Amino acid sequence: MAARLLMRRRVVVAPDAFVDIVVWDVAKSVPPSVHRFKYRLAYVVSGDCVLRYDNERGKGDHRHLATGTRAYRFSSPERLVEDFLVDIERWNREHGRS
Repeated sequence: MAARLLMRRRVVVAPDAFVDIVVWDVAKSVPPSVHRFKYRLAYVVSGDCVLRYDNERGKGDHRHLATGTRAYRFSSPERLVEDFLVDIERWNREHGRS
């Protein structure tokens, strides 16, 4: 099975901010992840990526926050997007962008 694009969206949420979401269904998992999805989700404000979720070979599922990189427990692509959007809301509140 070839990789199949499940979602690719870029949404401008403010004049200086956008959300970029890309999720693939891949033939084999990206170790050490055990699921068959490859993804990257980013929130960019004023040209800086302030929040990112991804799973890269050797690192597995994780998210990048201002406080550092933390493991992420992947359950489904839908839940991934939900969790990411919650983190964007939290980041906006903490930075006076709500």
